[in-house]
Amino acid sequence: MAKTALKSVPLPDGPQVGAAPSVPESMREMGESGGKDSLSRLESAVSELKAVAAAPLLKRAIEFLNREDFVNGGKWAVKALEIDERSGVGWYLMGIARERAGDFANSVQAYEAALKLLPDHAEVANDLGRLAFRMGMYEQAEKLFTRYIQHAPEKADGVNNLASVMREQGRVDETIELLRNAIQAHPETPMLWNTLGSVVMDQGDLPNAATFFGEAVRLNPKFGKARYNLSQVKHGLGDNEGALKDCDTALKRINTAEDKQMMLLARSTYQLCLGKIGAGWDDYEARLSAQFAGVTHFWIDRPRWKPGGELKGKDFLVVAEQGLGDEILFAGVLPDIVERLGPTGRLRISVERRLVGLFQRSFPDAEVTRHITNVVATQAVRRCPDTDLETVDLWTPMGSLLREFRRRLDAFPDHKGYLTPDPARVAHWTKELQALPAGPRVGLLWKSNISKGRTRFFSQFEQWKPVFDVPGVCFVNLQYGDCAEEIAQAERDFGVKIWQPPGIDLKDDLDDVAALCAAMDLVVGFSNATFNIASAVGTPSWMVSSISSWPRLGTDRYPWYPQTRVFLPDAFGHWDSAMARLCQALGEYVRGEG
Repeated sequence: MAKTALKSVPLPDGPQVGAAPSVPESMREMGESGGKDSLSRLESAVSELKAVAAAPLLKRAIEFLNREDFVNGGKWAVKALEIDERSGVGWYLMGIARERAGDFANSVQAYEAALKLLPDHAEVANDLGRLAFRMGMYEQAEKLFTRYIQHAPEKADGVNNLASVMREQGRVDETIELLRNAIQAHPETPMLWNTLGSVVMDQGDLPNAATFFGEAVRLNPKFGKARYNLSQVKHGLGDNEGALKDCDTALKRINTAEDKQMMLLARSTYQLCLGKIGAGWDDYEARLSAQFAGVTHFWIDRPRWKPGGELKGKDFLVVAEQGLGDEILFAGVLPDIVERLGPTGRLRISVERRLVGLFQRSFPDAEVTRHITNVVATQAVRRCPDTDLETVDLWTPMGSLLREFRRRLDAFPDHKGYLTPDPARVAHWTKELQALPAGPRVGLLWKSNISKGRTRFFSQFEQWKPVFDVPGVCFVNLQYGDCAEEIAQAERDFGVKIWQPPGIDLKDDLDDVAALCAAMDLVVGFSNATFNIASAVGTPSWMVSSISSWPRLGTDRYPWYPQTRVFLPDAFGHWDSAMARLCQALGEYVRGEG
């Protein structure tokens, strides 16, 4: 392997522009590359190296990696490889350093070189498998973990990591069977109980997940990841005080900065659910840390605003972030920014491309452009290609504004909406709706773009049947995505026809969706991007909410949208109780009693 190949890979000197790609939920069930035990074994191996000149350099690399200084650890590995480019240990240390610094593409190359030079060093295959898994290369990861198991059948982490791959591929029954067999062979291994808990948690079985995570913690009270996972279960079950306590305990037990940022972000959710709003937003900044695995960094070379910073008269750029629903939800703070900037200030807003027209109409004195997110060498990078940054004085991610402008409940304004739909399109949809059968026009939303593990926050479609039985309602579909099966089921099994608005893409035509929502009498359903649009244009909206929905901020209402009414289940997963309350309220609404 030529030295030029080594020299061609730049070593990160610190936080990089860009971010780690979004990682699978099950990454938190795996161990980490370069753990203390692994590094200790490597140090012993280094002591036996014949290449005496390289050995001190490799030891220095290990010292820095043990301190979690991955930049300097990588630099010393480079120095060792310049002396002995066929040092498998050197390439392995380079792989660890670059993976932990977020340089995944070059870490793969280093691990592959190490695997060729150290074919019997099973842990290289394990670490390379973890990295392949992190990058979504599940087939390759499965092969590498299988190889690791063959070389080290006595080590439970191989089976654990293989189970994590299978879990991510949706092979639930296989995963559970694999873990059950492994637990029978290694009943005192907390890692296996932790992963089994994660699998059943994905299926919405929180009580059993709590049992399995609890066993992992009992076996190893210092197992930070299991304690964190237990906090997630308690949050889902509505015990946010318990969740916060467990999360704080887990933060004292963790070994990596990446895990710390993940847990701080979870803690922000628990605190918001408890009404500790200011502290929640402070912890929410963890999403922007270069050490957080799911972070999106911003390619904006201008000074960043900090809470308390002067805005009057500034040229200020606000960049929307998170999911589409959050872009709309957080935009409720923009009127405050317009006021703070004053008549001599200039507001620029960068949003998802589908929102540009709606936001430009809503904030006519602002410059509204799109943001785009690219992947650069496995790093997610958000930029504002249509914004001239030369004269921008300050910029901020939109969510960071909440730290100053929404620290208390009384800071949420009593408004009637802050987004302005197209009046001509509102008139169009009003006319279309008037041609429908009699009764209030009620827009319906029953799901989101649900990722694995989030189905527990939404009811089954069948549980809407009592709502459909309320007489005198004209239901209108506002649900984006493929929902033809549910609409057909409603007519076939429930005897209700849900009107499908013609000539509109409910996923992409968001400006027209805003107009359609504004023409509705009422919008009912679970919170998703369309629900936020309906609420933000001021349409009366009724939300079916889970017991631990953080945007309620510890209340039984929705402070972001004063006109929104909330319907809660009696306990986790008891959607029928929420639907019963919704049915009663809808009947009263139809009769003019509510």
